Amino acid sequence: MDQLKPSAANSSPLTPLNFLERAATVYGECPSVVYNDTTYTWSDTHRRCLQLASSISRLGIGRGHVVSVLAPNIPAMYELHFAVPMAGAVLNTINTRLDARTVSVLLRHSESRLLFVDFQSTPLVRQAISLFPPESPRPTLVFIADPEESASPATHFQHTYSGLVESGDANFNWVRPESDWDPIVLNYTSGTTAAPKGVVHCHRGMFICALDSLLAWSVPEQPVKLWTLPMFHANGWSYTWGMAAVGGTNICLRKFDARIIFEAIRAHGVTLMCGAPVVLNMLSNSPDGGRLRDPVHILTAGAPPPASVLLRAESLGFVVSHGYGLTETGGFVVTCAWKPMWNRLPATERARLKARQGVRTVSMTEVDVVDPESGASVRRDGLSLGEIVLRGGWIMLGYLKDPEATTKCMRNGWFYTGDVGVMHPDGYLEIKDRSKDVIISGGENLSSVEVESVLYSHPSIDEAAVVARPDEFWGETPCAFVTLRAETKQVPTEKEIKEFCRGRLPHYMVPKTVVFKAELPKTSTGKIQKFVLREMAKALDLSGTTTARSRI
Repeated sequence: MDQLKPSAANSSPLTPLNFLERAATVYGECPSVVYNDTTYTWSDTHRRCLQLASSISRLGIGRGHVVSVLAPNIPAMYELHFAVPMAGAVLNTINTRLDARTVSVLLRHSESRLLFVDFQSTPLVRQAISLFPPESPRPTLVFIADPEESASPATHFQHTYSGLVESGDANFNWVRPESDWDPIVLNYTSGTTAAPKGVVHCHRGMFICALDSLLAWSVPEQPVKLWTLPMFHANGWSYTWGMAAVGGTNICLRKFDARIIFEAIRAHGVTLMCGAPVVLNMLSNSPDGGRLRDPVHILTAGAPPPASVLLRAESLGFVVSHGYGLTETGGFVVTCAWKPMWNRLPATERARLKARQGVRTVSMTEVDVVDPESGASVRRDGLSLGEIVLRGGWIMLGYLKDPEATTKCMRNGWFYTGDVGVMHPDGYLEIKDRSKDVIISGGENLSSVEVESVLYSHPSIDEAAVVARPDEFWGETPCAFVTLRAETKQVPTEKEIKEFCRGRLPHYMVPKTVVFKAELPKTSTGKIQKFVLREMAKALDLSGTTTARSRI
């Protein structure tokens, strides 16, 4: 047996792009993408992606080049997940909620060669490009129109999306990866402007991730998926590619609220959805809802869903699954795999169990909670805290241009997540806190340190600390505790502090609550005691809870 070695016949690179070719053959006349009055079949999508890939190649884009996109969940966004890597390039989906300064930083850091821009994001991109240094190369801009809107591209757009599709070659011999390890996507972990972390994933990793995510959620053939999860969030947790593997129908939404979601569920017979717990809360509290005619499976991740929200959502007919993952994993790697015996438990106990993150998915090698110093596993008692570590075939390749950060989190054969959790006696994982005080608000990760740095730049603020405040709608919102300088004559109001931050941060990072204190609690060494502030934030009058339904 020692003479048997890998050969060209048995070692072709794994890539999720192959799913599209198969879908065109097996599900060719079945709907692939539905958007308002537009419907494409899998044959259409395959052809359009080939044509787009050929046009991208003709623009001089090839292996290793980064192609960015700023767009909501529209057909173009879905197609670009195949077309860009089919041209050999690396896809970079940018969060449309970021501010112009952050977008500018990410475009320059990624050295993006080509930027696809939805018509609604043109003012954002225009401002972001204007912030480039004079000598910095600009990406070529492609305008994405909407069939229901009359907006036309401005003069600084060199191409249109429809033009690239129409002029492309449907017989294009797409650029297959030379190796499993060739990069396929570049995703940024947050909107940080000081040190952006660009997560690079390879074809092999996303192939495993996409199939594993289908298996973990028991996704059947030809589901109908409503895209309430932004595709720019870790490539829609890999379901962009996964839906092609099972011939699913992708229902695209430019924007959504509870009414639109319920209407889409009824109109299209939706069977699957993904989203942060904020989506669950939106649906369970909506007057537009009511009991669903057929069950709709919804996968939630990003923060533990409150048990009360789970109960309300499931009472409407949603079948909720809970997972855990990071940008660095490409999708969820831990899921609260349900045991039939739990169905006999009271509803409140079922909700408590379902709120835990769970166990590793089938394709993940290992998941553990360890002492961050010694690396030893903590006791499986549901109480002993440690850092969550992962090991598996679809952990990221590393951070772009940041070997130090890559080495720091990938050591001793593990990926150190920075998340703090416990392991229960039954082997199920539960997150208890997040290192570096990351706040998860509506599925968005935001750094308290970055918000604090802005607050400290305010002329009247002496000290600042930002912690997560529980919120029934967003899950968590940033709550700022500040002290004022002694020489302050004109005391700023909470509204003025928020406006100050709004001009310097993406809107979702702006503190939703500002609490003025005479002094902040500190340790004997002078460090601010954030755990004390968290308890204060929890105890705040619930009448102050954020009720806004939009961040922008």
